[in-house]
Amino acid sequence: MVCQKCEKKLGKVACSDTWKAGSRNATVGKDRKLNENKLLAAKKNRFQPYSSKCKVCRSAVHQPQANWCQACAYKKGICAMCGVKILDTTMYKQSAK
Repeated sequence: MVCQKCEKKLGKVACSDTWKAGSRNATVGKDRKLNENKLLAAKKNRFQPYSSKCKVCRSAVHQPQANWCQACAYKKGICAMCGVKILDTTMYKQSAK
């Protein structure tokens, strides 16, 4: 659960687009190879599971820029990346876990 401002920061899907004519991976630049495996080639964008932790429950978060895990962000009603209040959860019946 992220706000509209943080949707631009979300990570991209590792699999390539099937439609080649207008897809992001159809163009080949100087430093980009055609049909390369992005998970193996890009070491800077590789997912590091122990690099960032949730501020509340200390579990691993799925986005590198996120500060809260998805469960804690939903319970608090905040954006998982920047912490802006998105949802009013005062009348919600949520568990204590």
